[in-house]
Amino acid sequence: MFKFTFICGCFLSTALWAGDAPVAYVKNVMGDASVTTGGKIVKAEVGTPVLQGSVLRTGAKSSMGLTFKDETIMSFGPDTQLTVDEYLYAPAQGKLSLVSRLAKGSMNYVSGIIAKLQPDAVSINTPAGIIGVRGTQFVVKVEE
Repeated sequence: MFKFTFICGCFLSTALWAGDAPVAYVKNVMGDASVTTGGKIVKAEVGTPVLQGSVLRTGAKSSMGLTFKDETIMSFGPDTQLTVDEYLYAPAQGKLSLVSRLAKGSMNYVSGIIAKLQPDAVSINTPAGIIGVRGTQFVVKVEE
């Protein structure tokens, strides 16, 4: 029984560790911006990791840009809040997903590999609806 429990614990800890792997990194930032993960707020700087579940915020007269593992690029204007709800990038296993929630502000989106391989795996949720990405570039603004 101990052996079974130990093995299950090893698999579970590996799965939890994999869930903490960065899905993106801050590539540029101007002004006041932050990345909040698990309740911990970190001032955004070049190289700051972004994890699944992270909340990204920019202040007034601020901006921030991210590059995801699949080369998706997101850039945020002033007074923006976006949450990375789900990110899966395992093309060899066919596991692809990028789901985020833009609560307010503006974003410039440039598709990466996920949208090119499986366009319906990418969506941006807003208070007014869902943007289905089909391998493109777009700009969106959500007003309060």
